[in-house]
Amino acid sequence: MRIGKMYRIVVFLVIGLFVGPHLVQAQEITVPSEKTSLPTTTESWNGLYLKLRLSDRWWWYQENHYRRRSSIDNNSDFVGRMSQLYNRFGMTYMFTDYFEVTFGPTLVWNFTPDPGNPEYVNSVLEPRFWHQWLLTQSVGRVKVLHQFRFEHRFKRDNNIGADYNYTDRFRYKITAYVPLNKPKMENNTLFIAPSNEIFIETGKHKWNILEENRVYTAIGYTYNNLMFFGGHMWTYGPTNNPGTYRNRHIIRLNVMYTIDFRTNRKEITRNFSF
Repeated sequence: MRIGKMYRIVVFLVIGLFVGPHLVQAQEITVPSEKTSLPTTTESWNGLYLKLRLSDRWWWYQENHYRRRSSIDNNSDFVGRMSQLYNRFGMTYMFTDYFEVTFGPTLVWNFTPDPGNPEYVNSVLEPRFWHQWLLTQSVGRVKVLHQFRFEHRFKRDNNIGADYNYTDRFRYKITAYVPLNKPKMENNTLFIAPSNEIFIETGKHKWNILEENRVYTAIGYTYNNLMFFGGHMWTYGPTNNPGTYRNRHIIRLNVMYTIDFRTNRKEITRNFSF
């Protein structure tokens, strides 16, 4: 009951304080009557997640990603060009076993869309500050995670001389962890984790507040302090050109490593977001 009330409070806060005002502003934007879909592209994302439990309440959180995308002349090769080096850091405070808050910086290097083209800088830095609320609930033997993430970003294109623009982005993701060979998520558990995440971005140069929707299905296995997971993700959303949309098929392979530094540590059986 407590989690249900907390979840409803968080939803109302997010809608009222962040999403609501921007939805009103969006009414003033003229959306093109005709929509164009770009050819489907492919990408490959590889990630390392690190969680260090420093005390009963405090954690260190870290993500490091190596991302590639398809070649200019071959949309289905997954790894033809460099895409991003993505590094997220944060401190997590656990209020309860079912609710935690994380905050910290993110450093992203975005690589040129056309390698060798002198009109583009090879890579540009995109700094961010992020904070999130994570709520966990049990539905039978399934763990359901509600992740509310806020990102404040300073972005620029790779074009020579491009200016930085400030944007705010809100992300909501719902994930279900379904154990396949155990009654709950614990050591030596084979699991499947479907998720859906929606991105809303605001800024002076944005014509559409919807940035992207991601549908991801991962299969994974827990082994002692390690969690291996990976799968397929499909994304869909608008580009910077009004009326033009893109979609991607992405293969994701990841490892999560958790270390408990407490003297009287206990076995970790709670699920973590990714």
